[in-house]
Amino acid sequence: MDKIKTSDYRVDKAVKLKDTATLTMLSSTEDKLKERLRDTRDKLSKLQDVFYAHNKYSVLICLQGMDTAGKDSLIREVFQDFNSRGVVVHSFKTPTFKEKQHDYLWRHYLALPDRGKFGVFNRTHYENVLVTRVHPEYIVGENIPGINSIEDIDDKFWESRFEHINNFEKHLVANGTIIFKFFLHLSKDEQKNRLLRRLTRQDKNWKFSPGDLDERELWDQYQNCYEQAINKTSNKDAPWYIIPSDNKKAARAIVADILYDELKTIKEVQYPTLDPSIKSQIEHYKKILNEE
Repeated sequence: MDKIKTSDYRVDKAVKLKDTATLTMLSSTEDKLKERLRDTRDKLSKLQDVFYAHNKYSVLICLQGMDTAGKDSLIREVFQDFNSRGVVVHSFKTPTFKEKQHDYLWRHYLALPDRGKFGVFNRTHYENVLVTRVHPEYIVGENIPGINSIEDIDDKFWESRFEHINNFEKHLVANGTIIFKFFLHLSKDEQKNRLLRRLTRQDKNWKFSPGDLDERELWDQYQNCYEQAINKTSNKDAPWYIIPSDNKKAARAIVADILYDELKTIKEVQYPTLDPSIKSQIEHYKKILNEE
């Protein structure tokens, strides 16, 4: 079975998405990929238990991708063996009225995982430099001082947002949050196939919206915005990983392997040791219970 190398997917230098593969070259069959994911998922769940007990680090997993890229199914398949007390998933939709009464990062701060826990953001704070960039009218609706029309939103505004996001993540890392950012890289042809599947299969019809076709017309704009966001915000402490996602099973296996391979290197994370005064009395406590 092919070895998955984290460095093959991590963004360490400027990338061009049009030159980046959307289909992995893993030679594993679908059955082998399922088996691989099961094995890694089991190891991840055990590691999650150690993180929970250690209670000093949190893990934030950010998932971005075009519609149909496979975010929902990846979450279901990769994290299904986690103890539910140790993982929380947030899916960020259009900001509510209350959320728009605060700065754009406010709702993301509220959803951050507690120490010892894993948090998964299904769509993330990056929507604020992706969807809003393709649809700048959303920015006008944020009621930001000095922004009264689309004409007020210039390159300097977007550079400022990238700086906000980098500072946000830098602050999280400095306070014990381990950040993984995954871009599920999908080809336009494969998105077409998946949209057709939603229309063909009755159990998938509910996922389809005519708006999906409108957004598909803006494909190139979105790709440009993703490319710039990734290049502006991938760094050593909060790297982006570009995951070929035309094959969903392979994408899930790659994400799971990256998470496990990176997290297992944090040797500080161990089960806490018992207080010596308690440890020295273990046999005594066992005797009390056995003699009940």
